[in-house]
Parts: sequence; C-alpha cells; structure tokens
Amino acid sequence: MAKLEAAITPLQRPLAARSGRLAVSATAAMLHEAERLRAQGRDLVDLGVGEPDFVTPEHITAAGMAALRDHFTRYTAIGGIASLKDAVTQAHRRDFGTAYRPEEVLVTVGGKQALFNATSVLVDHGDEVILPAPYWVSFYDQIRYAGGKPMLIETAAAEGFVLDLERVAAAITPRTKAILLNSPANPSGAVFPPEVVRGVLELCRRHGLWLISDECYARFVYDAKPHSVGAEPEARDFVVLAGSLSKTYAMTGWRMGYALAPVPIIQAMLKLQSHSTSNATSFVQVAAIAALTGTQEPVARMLAEYKERRALIVEGLRAIPGVRCVLPEGAFYAYPNIAALLGGRGPATAMEFSQRLLAETGVVAVPGEAFGGQGHIRFSYATSRAAIGEGLRRLAEFCALLK
Repeated sequence: MAKLEAAITPLQRPLAARSGRLAVSATAAMLHEAERLRAQGRDLVDLGVGEPDFVTPEHITAAGMAALRDHFTRYTAIGGIASLKDAVTQAHRRDFGTAYRPEEVLVTVGGKQALFNATSVLVDHGDEVILPAPYWVSFYDQIRYAGGKPMLIETAAAEGFVLDLERVAAAITPRTKAILLNSPANPSGAVFPPEVVRGVLELCRRHGLWLISDECYARFVYDAKPHSVGAEPEARDFVVLAGSLSKTYAMTGWRMGYALAPVPIIQAMLKLQSHSTSNATSFVQVAAIAALTGTQEPVARMLAEYKERRALIVEGLRAIPGVRCVLPEGAFYAYPNIAALLGGRGPATAMEFSQRLLAETGVVAVPGEAFGGQGHIRFSYATSRAAIGEGLRRLAEFCALLK
C-alpha cells in the first residue's frame, strides 16, 4: 500500500491577508507588561489606562439593575431600542444644539464599534483617509483593516496639536475618501476650535469627502464650550459622528456607544452589525437611557475634578528638567515631550523610555510611538491625585538619573 504524504494542517496555511494589517498596539504591550509585573507583586503607579476611576453614577446602575429584575434580557432591534434612539437625539440636541432624528441613530457596543462600522462601510481598498497625528491607536489599524491608506497630517505641540487647514487641503488627492477628526483628542488632549472644524467641513463639502468625527471626549472640555460638527449647517449630509457613554458617564465596562449619520450610512452600518454583534446588550440600553436623560450633575463633578488633576499633573511635569508639556484643553491625558532626555547613555526612544520607566520605577505610561509620534509619552490623569503625585515623584527621580 502506497505511503500517504503528511497532510497540511490548517496552521500551516496563511491567515487572511486582512489580519496582517493589524498590529499589536504599543498601548496593549505596555499594559500587558504592567499586568505581568503586578502579578509578581510590584508596586505600580498606573498612569497609562484611559479609564475613569469614578464609579458609574448610582441612578444609571439602578436603571440597569431594574431592567435585569424585569427580565429585559432578550434580543432587541439590532440598531437599538426606539426609546434609546430618542434619548440619543435629545441628549445630543441638549449638549450640542444638533437636530438628528431617531432614524439617523445606530446604537453600538461602545464607540469603537461605531467607528469600526463607519470605516468598514465608507472606506474601500485603495481609499485614502486623512488622519491627524498623534492619533488614537485604533484609527490607524481600522483604516488599514478596511483596505484604506492612512494619510498622516502631523500636528505640532507649539500649536497645541491643532490641525493646520492648509496642510489638510494639500493632502487631498483624487483617492481621498474621508477625513477623520478626534476632538478633544487622545492622546494630546487638543481641542480643535470651531473655526478649524468648520474649515475641515468646508474642505469635505468642496471635495465630496466624508467627515468621520470621534466625539468620545466631547463633554470633557475645560475652558471652552463643547462643540459638535453635527451642529453645523448641512453637516448631517456628509458627517458620521461616533459617540460613547464610556468616558462621559464612567461606563467603560458597560460597552455602550452610538453613531449619528445619514440614513443610508446608518442602514449600511446596521447591515454590517447584524452579522457581527447584533444588538448592544439589552439591559445596558436601559441604563444608557438613564445616563442620557437623567441628571448630568455627575458629569459636571467629574469634569471639575479632572480640571484639578490636569493642573496637578501639568505643573508637576513642567517642574521636571528636560520635560515640556502643553496644557491639554480636553479629555484626560497629558502628552509631555521628553525628547531632551533621549539619546546618549539614556533611552534612545520614547518606547525605551516608557519600558525603563515601568521596569525601574513602576510607573505605567504609554509611548508616543503608539500614537504615531516621537519624543512624547502619554499619561492619563483619570486616576487619584495621590497616584498622580506619586507618579510624578518617581518620574522626577528617574529623569534626574538620566541627566
């Protein structure tokens, strides 16, 4: 009997090409290393995670628990229950002066799914998407996963990391499909002034482009009035907004977000979602209604506390020789420049700086390379003042040794 050749196992076959477009983020790598050290008993100061340290407000939790007790645990409409869509439009009108209709709403499993769905239905192979840098890690990979090409527009610390409209206009080509904005921005904390947002909107109008706007931190603006591009005249015809309850209401683990967009785009995103997650968790949708329509006092209280923490961390960073830091106007991140501490016998890159800072002092930070930048690291001040103070003390000692 002839000897059969060994069969090829599935693991010997290549994975789908699209999976190769995704990279493990430097953020995830740093957090994984921090977890490893924490499991060994190391005393860490975690300034890396962008997650509120506040608990979910009680009236929101109570609404979710009541929905569970009422056995509201079955499937819902894929795009969200009607009362939640109403709540989204009403809250967005209250906060930003927009006029969206329920049929222009898609309820998603966190704001990240809203962005992923939007990118998937708008961006095709070979399309270019203009992306300001530094950028949140998932923007870049979501564009690449869809087959698109991120076209980076660098922003400067000296200009508060605000987008330069002339550079955006110069980057538009026949292959440009969309411009992606994130204001307030992660990691820089930059807030684009309304006139800059209107300028980007006009470029989109003139060239027939989509404007994708991530409003995850839209309520966390310290020294100006919160603004949404969706409030601009005729913006709803070519703007896709991604919103999230995670940061605003300290609901990160509840996974609740939404998209606001023209009806044809909502329908396309709905079709995609019907083959992925289907509806967002039913009882969480009830909690989301309570968040959006109930008292907003907890949001104001969190914003006031973040403003105090912002002053604490920025003043502390600026007091360290070799560290420069722009005052963030929104979100809850500081993005200091540590370029003067790199090179020579010290760390060569921000990545190496962050790795050594963690290994030698137990302070968790995220290197600028995660966000397409160089010479910067990101600290989150969504943590206690005591943690911020201890982190600054350890950072100052570490930097002094480098000098």
